[in-house]
Amino acid sequence: MRKITLDRLDEFFAAVAGKLKLYIPVDTAGGAQFQQWRAGAKMSDALNTTRSAKDFFFPQTENLMEFKTEGKKIEIIDVRRENEDFAIFGVRACDVRSFDVLDRAFLSEPADTYYQNRREHGVIFSLACSKPAETCFCGTFGIDPANPKGDIVCYKTDDAIYMEAKTEKGANLMDSVSDIVAEDEGGDGESAVNAQKEIISERMKKLPLASLSTDKFGGDKTAKFFDDPAWKSLSESCLGCGTCTFVCPTCQCYDIKDFNAGNGIKRFRCWDSCMYSEFTKMSAGQPRLTQLERFRQRFMHKLVYYPANNDGMFSCVGCGRCLSKCPIQMNIVKVMKNLGEGGENNG
Repeated sequence: MRKITLDRLDEFFAAVAGKLKLYIPVDTAGGAQFQQWRAGAKMSDALNTTRSAKDFFFPQTENLMEFKTEGKKIEIIDVRRENEDFAIFGVRACDVRSFDVLDRAFLSEPADTYYQNRREHGVIFSLACSKPAETCFCGTFGIDPANPKGDIVCYKTDDAIYMEAKTEKGANLMDSVSDIVAEDEGGDGESAVNAQKEIISERMKKLPLASLSTDKFGGDKTAKFFDDPAWKSLSESCLGCGTCTFVCPTCQCYDIKDFNAGNGIKRFRCWDSCMYSEFTKMSAGQPRLTQLERFRQRFMHKLVYYPANNDGMFSCVGCGRCLSKCPIQMNIVKVMKNLGEGGENNG
């Protein structure tokens, strides 16, 4: 385990940034956001960023390729730039789990090489959650905010950050800045980290959603929930705005379009949302015509379809972003409570 005192944190960031691009959470007018570290940048104390670290591996928009035509000749231009090493500092346990969910979608054969390249070049500094918010329910999905995964796991105390490399990528990066962040030779780190883990665990037990359970959901529940009359009342207030899907760290739907730039064709990928009326619309028609069907699709995918195809893993990580960002306070917690209790809880 290595240690850096908080008064030397900028030195550490500068050392890491000297090896590769470094991104940290900083406060902005729109909430905490990951931004590239620059001298003088202050790391946010916010529990989580407004948008997740998903953007680094599956960006909202990206160019896939370009085409140029001359007569019957077509030139395909590879415009990929996902070959630059980078590190993300301060990723919370819920967002680290989201990478596992995304990996199963994008790294299954045939692998999405755009996503794959970014994953291979990225180093994750995870950070334990010392003060979980009331909207957090990551424990529902077996995530321990006191023991996050990642290439390098970090714990922040009142005066220092303790770091432990968990992967070869993490160890190599830490070794490269060993002159700044040394081994915790005094042995204080282990006791400080264990004390923080106990505090986090106790705080998690007191959260409002600590008792929320997935016991009534899973891959074998399609027949049970698909025609549940509760979907009608739950979906009636949904605006179909897609906010929940855009802040969600595990949503993975996208569209691919070609754009005529005047001197050639650009093919790009952009996020899409299952809550939109034209999502997956084809020449033959729209497979989900009503908001009820689209609303049901989103939550059935999180709680039933995804675990059915991924060894029981749910595609929600309990980060709480949809709870805080939905304009009409509709979210997966309300859906779980309503369906799980047979429609008795509608709030």
